[in-house]
Amino acid sequence: MLEDIEAGTAAAERLAGGAPLRSALDVADPADWLALDAGVREVAWHRPQFLPEWEHSAPLPAGLTQLVESRLALALCHRDGRIRQEAVRQSVRYPGLLPLVVVRCADWAGPVREHARRLLRETLDVASALDLAPLILRVGRRDGGAFGVDVLGQILRQASHGQLAALFADPDRVVRRFAYRLAVEGRLLRPAELARAAAADQDTVVQYLCATAALTALRDEDVLEGVLPPLLSARNPRVRSAGVTALRRAGRPKQAEPFLGDRSALVRACARYVVRQRGGDPAAWYREQCRTPDDPELPPGAVIGLAECGNRADAGLLRPLLSHPGAGVRARAVAGLRALDCADAKQMRPLLDDPAAEVVRETATALLPSAKDLPADWLLERTGSERPRHVRVGAFRLLDARGGIVALRAAVGLFEDPNVKLRTWAAQSVQRWHPSSDGRRGDAEVGELLDRSRHLFSGHMLRRRKWEAGVDS
Repeated sequence: MLEDIEAGTAAAERLAGGAPLRSALDVADPADWLALDAGVREVAWHRPQFLPEWEHSAPLPAGLTQLVESRLALALCHRDGRIRQEAVRQSVRYPGLLPLVVVRCADWAGPVREHARRLLRETLDVASALDLAPLILRVGRRDGGAFGVDVLGQILRQASHGQLAALFADPDRVVRRFAYRLAVEGRLLRPAELARAAAADQDTVVQYLCATAALTALRDEDVLEGVLPPLLSARNPRVRSAGVTALRRAGRPKQAEPFLGDRSALVRACARYVVRQRGGDPAAWYREQCRTPDDPELPPGAVIGLAECGNRADAGLLRPLLSHPGAGVRARAVAGLRALDCADAKQMRPLLDDPAAEVVRETATALLPSAKDLPADWLLERTGSERPRHVRVGAFRLLDARGGIVALRAAVGLFEDPNVKLRTWAAQSVQRWHPSSDGRRGDAEVGELLDRSRHLFSGHMLRRRKWEAGVDS
């Protein structure tokens, strides 16, 4: 915010020096207009010592009929409401100042606000509305900003598909949401276009809006062929799940089967629903997929899907997959065994050295309930700097969960770790550390480890930790 005000103040000084509007700021950027307003007016209210020199030496006159565009822009942002009000009246001479009229539509002073709103309603057309949409919608978040948004909607409802298309690609997601809502309300986009928009846009609101509208418009086979493929191939799982669910309505439940092994849990759940509605058995499909443990084409989603709808007896199909060549399959096998409450610590331990970070992450999670039963020295060995980072992280998660002197020893040993995140985590672990109830009081090693950690504590807190451990200060 401070940077914006300073940028606005600099733009105001350039305008005061006679610079043309387009050289003083980027007139296509809503942020520049709002920064100018803040730089001229807000600084005057809250930080008068930072007012630019032109405000002291040449205050703007009450009569503004002779002002050029750059000086009238300053008047539209002036701290005196009477000057802003007169500036709004005069701004009709300069269409380039319409963005500041938009800002004044949310002005705190009633007369300024009413004059600006009247002028905006009289002046705004489709072409200018398309240019000003990003600014109007940003001002719309302010108190009193709803008026501009309402006027914008009324004007743009008259726009054609081609005119609105410019807003569909706007970098501001609020603008894209607004444009797509208008397009959906006006039925300006065909179902296939809505489906492609849902698949391509990165904003979840746009995805949901367009996918829902596309599916609502499903009527015949020709429409179906244009809508379902973009939805089913979309990267976003929400969009894919909408397409999968639509397969039932489209009478194509058989096409949902491949999505039983999707990488997204949401999509898998929708696929299971569609398959069951046809009378199928998703669990049987998963079992068939997992029956060949060395199949390189086995989708990882099928492995975790078996755990999601299977039972403990299916652990027999998952255990052989712990040695599958695919890291994704190994990781989902670990997660699946944990979900079925069939994770055997002895069988899982070797996977803590797996070359794939996702496998080690799942393995550490599965071993957390058994952390106290794992050999402390074996875990400590895996926190050495010669081990891969993901192995050190997994081992330390388990050591930290053990607590006691073992956790403290591991954390202090990581103070020199090459990875800054792991060093930070180790420091936080030491700060949280307290002696365990089954620990030996007065252990000299605890005192030594706490002394090596004194940079993390105040003198009082360090003495308190030592007192808790029964160690002399």
